[in-house]
Parts: sequence; C-alpha cells; structure tokens
Amino acid sequence: MGIKPTIRASKFLFRDETLRRRLIKYGFVVLTLSAFVPLLTAATPTQRVIVIEDWKAHAVGRKGVPSGWTSETFGRTAAYDLTVEQIDEIRFLHLISRDEHSIIAKDISNKVNLKDAPILEWSWKATILPTGGDLRQKETTDMAAQIYVVWPRFPALLRSRIIGYVWDTATPAGTVILSQKTGTVTFVVARSGPQDLGKWITERRNIVQDYLKIYGEFPPDPKAITISIDSNDTHSVAESFIGPIVFRAE
Repeated sequence: MGIKPTIRASKFLFRDETLRRRLIKYGFVVLTLSAFVPLLTAATPTQRVIVIEDWKAHAVGRKGVPSGWTSETFGRTAAYDLTVEQIDEIRFLHLISRDEHSIIAKDISNKVNLKDAPILEWSWKATILPTGGDLRQKETTDMAAQIYVVWPRFPALLRSRIIGYVWDTATPAGTVILSQKTGTVTFVVARSGPQDLGKWITERRNIVQDYLKIYGEFPPDPKAITISIDSNDTHSVAESFIGPIVFRAE
C-alpha cells in the first residue's frame, strides 16, 4: 500500500533482555507503536474496492453473453454481438448493435455496501453512435454505451428504481431525465456526442448522491448491474467497449 513501516525489536516492549535476544535470534520483530498506527490506517474501509467485473475470468475471444451475466430481452430483438477482447493488460467487452437491442445483467446482491463504497467507477469507449439517437424522444432512444444500477421493487416492472449512466448521441452531458418509455428508469447522461469518440474514459459517479437527487432518500444497496447497447429505434449501428466496473470508497 505504499507504506514501509520501520520494524525493529524494542527494549520498551521487551524489558527481559534474554527474551528480547531470543526473539531477534529467531527472526521475530515487533512493530513500534509509531509504525503500527499508519498500518492500521492503511487497512481502513476507505481503501476498499469491490470489483463487479474486470473480464479477467472470461477467455479472450469469448462471444455472446459472458458467463456470470444473464440476457434480458423484454420482448426486443437481441443479437448479443458481444466479444471479450484484450489490449496489453486490459480486458474489456466489445459491443456492437445493428438495428437491435442487447441487454445483459449481473446479480450483485450482498456484494456492495454503499455506506463503505458509494462510488461507481467504470471505463468505456464509444466508437459509433446511433444515427439520430436522442433519449429525450421516445422514438429515438438509442445509445451506444449504457451502464445501469438496479434496485428491484415489487412489482418489478412498475416500481423498480434504475439509474442509467449513458453515452447519448445528442442529449447534453449532465442531463438527468426520466425515460420516455418506462417510469422505472432515470437517465444520467455521462457523455454526449462525438467529441470523445475513440477514447478510453474512466467515469466515477457517487451513487448515493445521484440516488438522493433523483429519489429524495438514501438508497438501499443495489441488487444488479446492467450493460446495454441499442440502435433499434433509429435502425442504425452502434459500437462501444466496456472495461472494468468497480465500486470504491470516496
């Protein structure tokens, strides 16, 4: 963790000279109090990182729905043109949509404690945005890159709470808007337009703050993460890449 505490045998802790020499002889050492305190500090929950997906468990070249994820169609045409790829040491999911809508979900129940790790962090890259996509219009709700945090509530289709962090073609970045198709989804536009196309970008969102802003109360721990790509409304093409997804402390 970048901490190299001074380690030495201490006469203060070992007043028995014979015992002190025996401990040194057999390689035992004692941390002084001044070294022990920063070591404890380094192990606090503020350093905690919860890996949701880093794609390392999936073989490079693996196509379709990755293991550990489930497909969600909701009656839509879904091609699942998804491929696990790698450049250097970074592994990621390559997503392509051709006039269809692919959604995959991963159960994260009992894995994330938002009180300890409220920050959602992920890396992504978009290379092709759906032509004419604009989530502000029901007829053009297509987006190249989408990550959703899900809080299911019964009945799920009516009362679930879902926050979607998206890369939209036209809606300005920073826009927070209810979905034009379902009352369960609120979009947060993290990126917009072609300016950053082709660039790997790391995003960080405070889920607790976003939930408080949207729903007016502290969130329970989320139950699922969803990744999506679609171009079916605009009958066009979209392409993106999703890298590691983690929750971390502030």
